[in-house]
Amino acid sequence: ETGSEDIDILPNGLAFISSGLKYPGIKSLAPDKPGEIFLMDLNEDGPRAVELRISRGFDLASFNPHGISTYVD
Repeated sequence: ETGSEDIDILPNGLAFISSGLKYPGIKSLAPDKPGEIFLMDLNEDGPRAVELRISRGFDLASFNPHGISTYVD
């Protein structure tokens, strides 16, 4: 709804998407909404982005994701 900032796709087809970047000089579509991370399974017919829940104790109000990467062990 507010656009994604970055995406990282794992070899198994799961995609992690960061959203909600706020940066000086760039218009924000949702300036009062914290950043989010979404998961999309690209193996599904008609995949949809699903918001991931972030652990308690994390400062969501200041969450401003710029980029995303994954590590597969």
